[in-house]
Amino acid sequence: MPIKLENVGIAVRDLESTIAFFTDLGLTLVGRDTVSGEWSDTAVGLDGNHAKIAMLQTPDGTGRLELFEYLHPDAIETEPTLPNEIGMHRVAFSVDDIDVALRIAASHGCYPLRGVATYQDVYKLSYVRGPSGIIVMLAEDLRGG
Repeated sequence: MPIKLENVGIAVRDLESTIAFFTDLGLTLVGRDTVSGEWSDTAVGLDGNHAKIAMLQTPDGTGRLELFEYLHPDAIETEPTLPNEIGMHRVAFSVDDIDVALRIAASHGCYPLRGVATYQDVYKLSYVRGPSGIIVMLAEDLRGG
């Protein structure tokens, strides 16, 4: 059976600021909607599900994020995940220039967990704490790829 990753869904506190963060990093907003009703309750597994959603896509068209802000039931605040916690861990992006990407993230009040590391002269990497506590990995390929 062929399988293809459709998207990664992330619940966020503030849809507009999260869209701004990811579009400034280079993703494109490809759609928005408000969803509710029986079909949505069934798909998501929550009665009375009502959310604002946005779909963003990477410039190469292969990666998508679906962001959703719950209107009902109320969103549940949790502690931001740590890199070693079990469960949804992070979303990762390749960038042409990690320093530029980090400046963009900082303009949204989002900063690295520790700094920038170099992996075997192949990648510069940094984990950034993004909107709603999302861990975003930024990676610059030092081989020119």
